[in-house]
Amino acid sequence: MKIPFNIPPKSSNEEKYISQAIANKKLSGEGSFNKKCAEWFNKNLPTLMTVITPSCTSALEMAMVLADIGPGDEVILPSFTFTSTANVVALYGSVPVFVDVDPLTMNIDPAAIQRAITPRTKVIMPVHYAGVGCKMDEIMALANQHGIWVVEDAAQGIFASYKGKALGTWGHMAAFSFHETKNIVCGEGGALTINDPRLVARAEIVRDKGTNRQQFLNGQVDKYTWQDKGSSYLLSELSAAFLLSQLEEGKEITAKRLALWNQYHQGLADLEKNGHLQRMTIPSECQANAHIYYLLLNSSEVRAALWTYLKEAGIQSTTHYVALHSAPAGVKYGRVSGSMKVTDDLSNRLLRLPMWADLSSDEAALVLEKIHSFFKGQA
Repeated sequence: MKIPFNIPPKSSNEEKYISQAIANKKLSGEGSFNKKCAEWFNKNLPTLMTVITPSCTSALEMAMVLADIGPGDEVILPSFTFTSTANVVALYGSVPVFVDVDPLTMNIDPAAIQRAITPRTKVIMPVHYAGVGCKMDEIMALANQHGIWVVEDAAQGIFASYKGKALGTWGHMAAFSFHETKNIVCGEGGALTINDPRLVARAEIVRDKGTNRQQFLNGQVDKYTWQDKGSSYLLSELSAAFLLSQLEEGKEITAKRLALWNQYHQGLADLEKNGHLQRMTIPSECQANAHIYYLLLNSSEVRAALWTYLKEAGIQSTTHYVALHSAPAGVKYGRVSGSMKVTDDLSNRLLRLPMWADLSSDEAALVLEKIHSFFKGQA
């Protein structure tokens, strides 16, 4: 039996909605399905305004435009994240300031944020790793104290919350991903949620290539012109039609993943008790979404051996990020604040297990069986 790391989820109405989009003869990002996806976010998170974007990266980029970052500015973010989080900062000539993570969650450490704040700090970008919420109350308190924008990188955070409040609604802005590796997908896609009323009017201009086209469509002006910086930040209607079907069934998709997450977690308890590995930790104030199930092995050598063992058994597990502060571009464009001890250690010992909505309980049981047999062989 071959068990891949990920297979994108299916929902009921994808083909139906795509056919409707074609029949509507409106395929750009201004069609009815794009608007329905935005309305879903505005209602269900809730948030003031949502832009359905071509990717999470483009959502983060739009957030940087709205935050007005530029040369001389600094943006605080974890080193343990995907390149997009830092890339959108470097793109505008600002400095990504890398800080360490909490060893329990792999999320950005608020104490490390506090130590990294300087008069140049313009934005804090917490990343909700594995769909487990960062300590957003502490982060927002720091940001408000210093007058700093907060942009949540909620790429992995759909249908998850912190202290009963949805991820993506804590910060001034937040970016989500619908890449095929995420819980809710449309191939490539994202969303920018805006929670601060000061940003809404300008966001309408930035998303429309820097023009006041929305005012024109609303009949407020007789022609539209270039008003501000901006880009093409709208997802095509065909992808939005696919996405709407997924959003509508998102709770069911998430429930399937959570059941598998719990099966892994319970099935690995004895190995953790015997000191072979450390399981994921989800704090009680977090409602996670089972985006990832990862193990922390006792050394990078054990991780490599288990990865190879599972691969030979037809099971695709995988590591995760190369810490950005150690990457060539991270060294060139960013700087480190404080110790990176936790990031350096845990990123070298982390292994992710197969996880997707339609992974069967029997397949998950086989993964667990092979992990147990590996450790029996190590005894």
